[in-house]
Formats: sequence, C-alpha cells, structure tokens
Amino acid sequence: MKQYIVDAFTEKVFHGNQAAVCVLEEWPAKSLMMSITRENNFSETAFTVREGDGYRLRWFTPGGEIDLCGHATLATAFVLFNFYEKESERITFHTMSGDLFISRHGEHIAMDFPAYECQEVPVTDQMAEALGARPLEAYLDRDLLLVYDDEAIVREMRPDFEKVAKIDGASVGVAITAPGDRYDCVSRFFAPNIAIDEDPVTGSVHCMIAPYWAARLGKSTISANQASARGGEMVCELKGGRVVILGKAALFSVAELML
Repeated sequence: MKQYIVDAFTEKVFHGNQAAVCVLEEWPAKSLMMSITRENNFSETAFTVREGDGYRLRWFTPGGEIDLCGHATLATAFVLFNFYEKESERITFHTMSGDLFISRHGEHIAMDFPAYECQEVPVTDQMAEALGARPLEAYLDRDLLLVYDDEAIVREMRPDFEKVAKIDGASVGVAITAPGDRYDCVSRFFAPNIAIDEDPVTGSVHCMIAPYWAARLGKSTISANQASARGGEMVCELKGGRVVILGKAALFSVAELML
C-alpha cells in the first residue's frame, strides 16, 4: 500500500497540518485503517478509492472515523492532482458529508464544502474554566466555536485539555477565534476527546469560522490564520450555503507500507 505524507495549508514542509494519504484500489478492513492511523499518529489519515465519477474519501483520527476533514481533503486532492489525475482540473469526493467538489485554482487547490449552521448558545463558566479566558460569544454545530475580542488571547491560550474534553455540546472539538491584525481572523482548534489536543490547521472548522466572520465583517471572502505552533493560512469564500476554502500543500514523503 502506497502512502503519502503531505503538509496542508502551507507552501513548505514542517508547517501547516500533516496528513497521511493512502490511495487504494479497494477498501481494506476498517480495523486495518484504524491501525494505520494510530501508527501514523497524525491528526488525520485519509483513505481514498476511485468510485464512479470521482473518489470515495474517508478520514480517520487516532480516536476514530470522522465525517469531515479539510486538511486531509486538501492533502488527498494534492496527491491525486500530482500523481494520479495530472490532466484533471476537478475531482469529486464522495464522503459522509456528501459530495465535495475540488478544483485547481492557480497555485491553490479550492475545496467546496457545506457551511455549518451554527446556533448561538450561552457562554458558561465551564467554557471559561477549560480555556482559561471567558469568551464573548459561543456557537454550536458539530463543533463549539468560542469568540474572543483579542488576537493575543487566542495565540497565548493554554487550555486545560481534560476540562476541554468535558465541555458540553461539542461532538468533535472546540474552536476559538478572534479578529486578526494581518488576517481577518485567527483561530485555534482543540479536540482532546478524539485524541487530538490541538489540531495544527483545520479546514473543516472554518466551515463555521468563515460564515461567522463573513457576517460580522460584511464581506464574502475571509483571510484566515490558524495560530498553532506549526501555523497555516487559507482563504475562505462564502457562496450561499457553501464555503470554498483555498489552500496550498507541500509533499513531505512517499512510502510503501509493508502490510
């Protein structure tokens, strides 16, 4: 089995978010995919098989399979465009979250995702205690989004991950965001309940971050920075109920898994 390791949402290796990508002719057992994922120990390992007019795509964290992942989708598209679909301009991924439409966009890869439909929820003491700073607002869909007014709070935050995992509501993780100086917004994402204390750069969570800032700033295109130690950048464009996320990627390695 061939495996590629790609750094997503960056132009150079050792930055952005790592994802392993396995391009397969048929599906292995789910137990094997979980074993490979835990062996890699990245936030995501993606598995893809050609299906119909596109590819079936599945994403696994060390804690289990999830329904949407942006950086591993970007990494998979990068691998397919560069090694398997060199003449193609578009790829459709069939996923648990429906069809995702991917295209070349100059030096970027554009990913068309469904926007989250966030509902405002009360700010609680539990949130403040887990993150170490009380948010101004809180919103919930698959993930919990906490809004702050100062970029420094987001960049310097040192959460209590045991308490983050116990926050009510979020099925996957907790995102924090604030307005940025060089970017429209900055963010970080914590998901200890699926064995990821902090995800370096998270495309899927921008399906809730981008709509929030688009509405607040009155603009349809948002520049975003995820302020983890590795760091990453993306541009998000709101189109109706969809979020088009543009990012770059860099290949770190190609390997043959001895299975």
